[in-house]
Amino acid sequence: MSSEKNKNRFAFIIPAYNHGGTVGKVARQALALNIPVFVVDDGSTDDTAAELKSVPGIQVIRHRENTGKGAAILSGFAAAAIVADWAITIDADGQHYPEDALSLIAAIPQGMRAIVVGARKGMQEEHVPWTSRFGRHFSNFWVWLSGGPFLSDSQSGMRIYPLPEAMVLPVKARRFQFEVEILVQAKRKGLAVLEAPVRVNYTPGGARISHFRPFVDFVRNSLTFTRLIFTRIFSLR
Repeated sequence: MSSEKNKNRFAFIIPAYNHGGTVGKVARQALALNIPVFVVDDGSTDDTAAELKSVPGIQVIRHRENTGKGAAILSGFAAAAIVADWAITIDADGQHYPEDALSLIAAIPQGMRAIVVGARKGMQEEHVPWTSRFGRHFSNFWVWLSGGPFLSDSQSGMRIYPLPEAMVLPVKARRFQFEVEILVQAKRKGLAVLEAPVRVNYTPGGARISHFRPFVDFVRNSLTFTRLIFTRIFSLR
């Protein structure tokens, strides 16, 4: 990844919200690949901003208020599109290994513009939070029923998106639901969605912080899928 061509083609986007304990390490690991790194601080109230100042070489976009993961990713898309035509998203909580982006890049077929989702390996291990295991299966089924692709890990935050194609998809969700809705909208618009395996780090007792709220986000997911299913039915009619 050291050539100028590859350096300019891809850019990392790291949406962060109160991840002061992990985002610095994640950003440094991403920088080691010699790819531009954009971190979107989505209205953090902890020491995330201070931690990011200690990481030279990254570009920080800050939202004054928390607007949601989807909104943060879109801000990252807009910034990254100036210097790249592919965006690599990774979560700020340390669950991903940024170097696995090389595997996702290698999975892009020659000449194809596609979303590549990093299918997390080992998600059935006992130390993986039950919310992540349940949410994965729940999401996979409803993404498919909504007219999206059939995937093994539709909730993975480690992905590659083609720019600007992903930026113009009609995604309405702006929080966690953005990542499932964009898969459905991509399938509807004829943009290919692929998967490639990546590792996941769910170390027992680790410092990982998740802002997923089981009840609230279950309701939001249900509303999003209901909307997508209704629009699919009406479009078929």
